[in-house]
Amino acid sequence: MRTYRSLLGICILFILPLTSLRAQGTRADYERAFRLRERFEGLALNIVDRVAWIEGTHRFWYRRSVKGGHEFILVDAETLVKRPAFDHARLAASLSAATGRSYTATTLPFTTLTFVDQERAIEFVALDATWRCDLSDYVCRRIGPAPLGPPGRRTPEEEYPREYENDVFDGMVFLPPSSSSPQQTQQTRRIPPFSPIRSAEEPQVKPSPDGRWEAFIRNYNVFVRPKGKDDAIPLSYDGSEGEAYTFASITWSPDSRRLVAYRVRQGYRRVVHYIESSPTDQLQPKHFTREYAKPGDVLDVAQPVLFDIDARKQITIDSSLFPNPYSLSNPVWWKDGRAFTFEYNQRGHQVYRVIEVDATTGTPRVLINEECATFFSYRPLQPNHRETGTRYRYDVADGKEIIWASERDGWRHLYLYDGATGRVKNQITKGNWVVRGVIKVDEEKRQIWFQASGMYPDQDPYFIHVYRINFDGSGLVALTEANGDHAVSFSSDMAYYVDLWSRVDHPPVLELRRTEDRKVLMEVERGDISELLAAGWRPPEVFVAKGRDGKTDIWGIIIRPTNFDPSRKYPVIENIYAGPQGSFVPKSFSVYNPMYALAELGFIVVQIDGMGTANRSKAFHDVAWKNLRDAGFPDRILWHRAVAAKYPYYDITRVGIYGHSAGGQNALAALLFHPDFYKVAVSSCGCHDNRMDKIWWNEQWMGWPVGPHYAASSNVENAHRLRGKVLLIVGELDTNVDPSSTMQVVNALIKANKTFDLLVLPGQGHTMGGAYGSRKMYDFFVHHLLGVEPPEWNALAEETPQQ
Repeated sequence: MRTYRSLLGICILFILPLTSLRAQGTRADYERAFRLRERFEGLALNIVDRVAWIEGTHRFWYRRSVKGGHEFILVDAETLVKRPAFDHARLAASLSAATGRSYTATTLPFTTLTFVDQERAIEFVALDATWRCDLSDYVCRRIGPAPLGPPGRRTPEEEYPREYENDVFDGMVFLPPSSSSPQQTQQTRRIPPFSPIRSAEEPQVKPSPDGRWEAFIRNYNVFVRPKGKDDAIPLSYDGSEGEAYTFASITWSPDSRRLVAYRVRQGYRRVVHYIESSPTDQLQPKHFTREYAKPGDVLDVAQPVLFDIDARKQITIDSSLFPNPYSLSNPVWWKDGRAFTFEYNQRGHQVYRVIEVDATTGTPRVLINEECATFFSYRPLQPNHRETGTRYRYDVADGKEIIWASERDGWRHLYLYDGATGRVKNQITKGNWVVRGVIKVDEEKRQIWFQASGMYPDQDPYFIHVYRINFDGSGLVALTEANGDHAVSFSSDMAYYVDLWSRVDHPPVLELRRTEDRKVLMEVERGDISELLAAGWRPPEVFVAKGRDGKTDIWGIIIRPTNFDPSRKYPVIENIYAGPQGSFVPKSFSVYNPMYALAELGFIVVQIDGMGTANRSKAFHDVAWKNLRDAGFPDRILWHRAVAAKYPYYDITRVGIYGHSAGGQNALAALLFHPDFYKVAVSSCGCHDNRMDKIWWNEQWMGWPVGPHYAASSNVENAHRLRGKVLLIVGELDTNVDPSSTMQVVNALIKANKTFDLLVLPGQGHTMGGAYGSRKMYDFFVHHLLGVEPPEWNALAEETPQQ
């Protein structure tokens, strides 16, 4: 009898977890997950999502959530008067009449606007057109097409960290460093492909500053001609089909006596092939190709050449100071014409220099030399969690001084250089924290307004705050202090600023402040989430644990289902993106995140920033160097174990993981390199072998030349290690990551006799597959982590709601 009772007790112990499991992953859970966004939509009030100052004034507008939609509010910083920005009902009626659609005061079809004509009218983009509405009679009319958006705009289902286009030709060309604009933003533009102008064609021309000359390319060489005349004067004779001068690089000196142009030796042109299996306009498949440089490819090499117009003299600049370039920036002349500069990024990204070339002799010298044992993150410095770099340069007083960003002391900081000697005059910012962006440089007051994170020891080290400091490093002043992530916008004269801050667990607060004394003049808005909480919304929990070194804090968030029951055991799913170009755990408030829907099926969903990601110390970042397989997994696993130690319901015997793009590589790598911890993975559009992916992203972190470390990080080379369950997703027309990267994993898994699932998305690009792909991911995790069969979708297809 005693034995019988013991066996009965054991059976009960096993039955209880199974009963608990059966209560998760049900059709009701799916229904709730599918409708979660709709359930919470509109319940958070006074949530500000847009703020903008009206140029040349002390007035700003913002957009906030209200019952039934949104409205625009106008605030005068001097009088503190706050009112509707316009008559929303009249504008809605006018726009409805003009478009034939039905709009209300709270459902206007635009999220941003511009006040024009001394605030007597507004302009906005809606319905693929630009509109203008007069605020006196409220007549709305279409005034033109919508401006072209940035290439590669994501669709709602493609919420992944943006990756830049490939460096196809001779790398990137950067806009010149600013010396006057309030907000310096060095964007990238592309050098066009070789398209030398034949003599019979009318060439593109670049006029000289004095208007006397026009420069152009003909038969691979540089020519000039007097403006309005056909007399072409050759300046160069050494251009050829394989080593041609490029029009984009032609840059005149301010006095019009000289110009610089780059002669570019053409490298390898790799082409990736695509088959569109199911085109919408014909039955038969289509084929197309795209230039796509990959790690190790032979690149174009640019050689700067200086020309004296009157003397017809050509000086080829000695390249010994810039050998083996990955890229050269376009030349930028000093305003007095004494010299020009360009920025040199050596292949491998361990040497980055600012080179100055004397206008008379053509002699180059190094103004700034940045050398790293690992990598120099050469993307532009910007206050963006998800993508940033270290490169920042500001020329003070026509280059007499230069403000430069560097991580040479182990943290990203600003330095002041002497432009004459090229020596560091002083380090401007200093400490165990990170400069995240520069808002304004005031040369007259010798002050810098900048963003930084990690300065408040009792706050999340990723939270962005705003500060002011003097050129000499004195007078550091904090302009924000609330415990949250801050987005600050200044009036055009810097007299006032608005501070919008929030956390994942705290709704946005909008404050108006005076710059002079930082005084809060007005709490403009405070988000109200009382109805949202009453509807069952749960804010993410911020969780911190020590990393692999036992000292460094690793930050992440925990998301639970709305019907969370702490007496149950919950499988865990990690959303991973370990790309070194940024940090990816959300820091600001959001009513909805796709992770919420996944959690609703009966999971706890988490996101973590492990070592190897950006926006912390240089040592933290350097973990990624030549080692993308690491992906911060030692830190992530310790973080998971710390959560499980605190919460018994956090079941780390059932851990899944999913990711997209670089996150797709990470998700599969979890099963290959850490199979004792991660059991199930969904990997979409992964760059599974860094030799197969775009050159800029992979050589930045994996280095050059391509060596055995590339194979060590390859999911293809290590596919035979697979344990656990994996679903691979790939779009057949993915122009970001070569789809062959996924298919090579498939091939390796087949050769290793491994079992796996594959979803190929016809006609789709760099995506997880939208609603269908999400449902497939849900089913995969429900089946393999919950042990429950998903609903029979084929039988239910007609009644299944779209997400």
